[in-house]
Amino acid sequence: MKGLSERAYAEHAGISRGAVQKARKTGRLVLFDDGSINTEASDARRGSATDPDQQMRARGGLGATGDGPAASGPGDSTSYIKARTALTVYQAQERQLSIQKKKGVLVDRARAETLVFRLARQERDLWVTWPTRVAALMAAQLSADIEKASGKAVTIETAILQRVLETHVREQLDALADLRVSLE
Repeated sequence: MKGLSERAYAEHAGISRGAVQKARKTGRLVLFDDGSINTEASDARRGSATDPDQQMRARGGLGATGDGPAASGPGDSTSYIKARTALTVYQAQERQLSIQKKKGVLVDRARAETLVFRLARQERDLWVTWPTRVAALMAAQLSADIEKASGKAVTIETAILQRVLETHVREQLDALADLRVSLE
């Protein structure tokens, strides 16, 4: 016999005999004419055809020294392990964000900015029309209060009071226009 038997190769590779039989059926082993397994060629073919993560799980997740992840196969599989870890972390973060959105903890930034803008616009529109709505009431109330205090009839012009109120409201709105909402 030129090479190893299934049982001997399983012991050599650190895998079960069933895994060796499966690798033989799927063509991941190189065989000699007598049916025995060519160790070097089979190791190379298995290393290039088998997912390093799967090989590590088959070994219990530890390398030959038992101190950390195994770097199996002909080349450096650490880049694969790093990529796999990064993908897993990204997927976990994506799931966490999805859950937070469903719970209402997170909101869409564009939607929030639109709502804040709409609210500010409504507030501004209410303040712009406020002097027109209250000027007549304020003029009447001030006239009544002054007349009561002084005993003389006083008339406050609604148009004048409205212009004064509009001036002060516009100054306040101009000051508020400089405020910027930052959602960062």
